[in-house]
Amino acid sequence: MLALAGFLTIAVFLAGVLSRRVSVLLALTVIPILAGLAVGAAPRLGELIGKGLTTVAPVAIMITFAVLYFCLMIEAGLFDPAVARILRWAKGDPLKITVGTAVLTLLVALDGDGASTFLITVSAMLPLYRRLGMRPLVLAGVVCLGAGVMNMVPWGGPTARAMAAMDAGSGELFLPLLPAMIGGVLWVLVAAYLIGRTERKRLGVITLEPPAETPAERTRAERIRFWLNVVLTLALVAALLAQLAKLEILFVVAFVLALLVNRPKWPQQQELFEKHGHNVVLVTTMIFAAGVFTGVLSGTGMIDAMARALVGIIPDWAAGALPPLTALTGMPLSLVFTPDAYYFGVLPVLAETSAALGGDPNEVARAALLGQMTTGFPLSPLTASTFILVGMAGVELGAHQRFIFKWAFGTTLVMTVVALATGAISI
Repeated sequence: MLALAGFLTIAVFLAGVLSRRVSVLLALTVIPILAGLAVGAAPRLGELIGKGLTTVAPVAIMITFAVLYFCLMIEAGLFDPAVARILRWAKGDPLKITVGTAVLTLLVALDGDGASTFLITVSAMLPLYRRLGMRPLVLAGVVCLGAGVMNMVPWGGPTARAMAAMDAGSGELFLPLLPAMIGGVLWVLVAAYLIGRTERKRLGVITLEPPAETPAERTRAERIRFWLNVVLTLALVAALLAQLAKLEILFVVAFVLALLVNRPKWPQQQELFEKHGHNVVLVTTMIFAAGVFTGVLSGTGMIDAMARALVGIIPDWAAGALPPLTALTGMPLSLVFTPDAYYFGVLPVLAETSAALGGDPNEVARAALLGQMTTGFPLSPLTASTFILVGMAGVELGAHQRFIFKWAFGTTLVMTVVALATGAISI
């Protein structure tokens, strides 16, 4: 009974979200509540929902301050010198421009927000691509590769969802994948080199006037603020990797320090909150709604029941194959499942199934992060930021998908191999 109710709940959830007839917010809250009532959990619904909300609260706090921190850093011009240096280094060489696009994307995408990454990178590089006659498909494709890998950061959407769904921390999910992510970054640079070499053969190296320097030199106060931002961001990244404290605590402290450096007055801070607050509210609302979903499904025992039912179907020898299969199918399934549908509807069942077969459920979550809405999200028609990318670059979604799919899947493949080699996932 519980297993059937669980499968029906997930089926209705997926159908509603994928058909776009029901908003994700309503699907994550109303559907599990109705399912809980149907299985007789009405007296405990408040307790289950409260437990689910408590579980995801640290993730929501971390996301809130991470987004605000990096938005503030971008507005403060932290990445402006990187853009200028890349343009001066690349000059008129399509190969260098392509590799420079990848490097710039990898830097800007540190904020974990695909939309802002596409806005900044495409705006900076598109005029140069047009001037040289380079294909906009190359720009969109290389930005897609870099943003996909960097979407694995703990404050990015997929990892945050995985942590919420699995009730796990970044030390359990993200840090074991760090070597795989580095492998993915190296593959992105190799792919950018190979794509850029094709553009160089097609166009040759074009002589351009060196880009003009910024019209006004930074004042002494601006230079001091810039270097304080650099030191603060490097210290934050080091603290995150060293796990000196919980992620939400590190981002709260870093954001407060960043405000003191860049926006010390309340009107300035209010302007920042008004400008970026809607993005924060959208993300955190979904995280808390996911807490309702996972709290009810876990607390009623539906996830456990579904896992037990799947154990009876899946042969024992397939247990070891579940993590690599999850990794390799995650990227293509980004075209079918929204991140909420996959991480809150599919992943918990896969993880519990793996645990019941003697595997580590966190390995399945790590495997999902190697492709599901990480390398796959900038190709997916189910994410609004994809349309920002193709719209700004002026390319068709279908052409973009055909051009970059094999390279994006190559990123997942490389990261899967590294994850297997380092023990982040196993067979």
